[in-house]
Amino acid sequence: MDHEEFTVGINLSPRDRSLAVLFSGEGKPYPAHKIGPAVHGYYLMHTVLSGEGVFECGGQSLICREGDTFIIFPGVLFSYEASASQPWHYIWTAFQGEAAHDVMEDMGLTPRHPVIHKTSIRGLVSLYRRIRRCFEDSSEPRLQDLEASGWLRLLLHRLGKEGKRIPLGRDDLSDIDRQVEQAIRWITLQYHQPITIEGMAQSLGYHRAHLSKAFKQKTGRSPKQYLMQVRLEQAKTLLEGTLTVEQVASAVGFKDALYFSKLFRRWAGLSPTEYRGQNRIQR
Repeated sequence: MDHEEFTVGINLSPRDRSLAVLFSGEGKPYPAHKIGPAVHGYYLMHTVLSGEGVFECGGQSLICREGDTFIIFPGVLFSYEASASQPWHYIWTAFQGEAAHDVMEDMGLTPRHPVIHKTSIRGLVSLYRRIRRCFEDSSEPRLQDLEASGWLRLLLHRLGKEGKRIPLGRDDLSDIDRQVEQAIRWITLQYHQPITIEGMAQSLGYHRAHLSKAFKQKTGRSPKQYLMQVRLEQAKTLLEGTLTVEQVASAVGFKDALYFSKLFRRWAGLSPTEYRGQNRIQR
């Protein structure tokens, strides 16, 4: 367990195409606990309630403390790490939807300017927790989705009205950051296809060796390793549904289900079937 305290509520029926909450939670990670480098396919917003940590996005680092809110954007490389001496306590919500991009821009938030500074956390905590509590009773998931999206809109309104945006200090990503970000987005969108690193580099207009070196410098992994990570993470999500192991393997880009199962066991410590069984028990 990476957190001293951890609670989360998950939306079992995210139907609002405009702005839907996916999950919301609260946690106190242990000192120096780090997440990433990684990329998500949705927006993930954290507000720091106490302590501090470092949020990395767009090639730069920002120290976030009480009252600061940082946004992870879909398809954008990020990482964040709790302070070793004063680990943060934060609260979060993940969302997606057709209106999300415009809402972020209206609030002055972009991958280059991803932090809102010094808001009053009292009102924010109440809104975050109302979102999470929407999912405590699963008897009416569609109504819970509707309620959660309403509380999310109020939360974003409050953040946009009260917060002060912190610019990263420059408007343009470096060439190497841009190259890696493009490769990350390519992998995130095309992971289910038979990708080759050479083909990806060629499509993006970069030399394979150059892109591979830049990618490893920024993420600590080769493009091939990162692709495998994305595929296996997606497989975990799909295994929670009703697809067969063979269908899951095909859906994330593996032609050979046995090879997929072998890699999944090595990565997760469980076979796909064992992972599915354990996950269902936990549910």
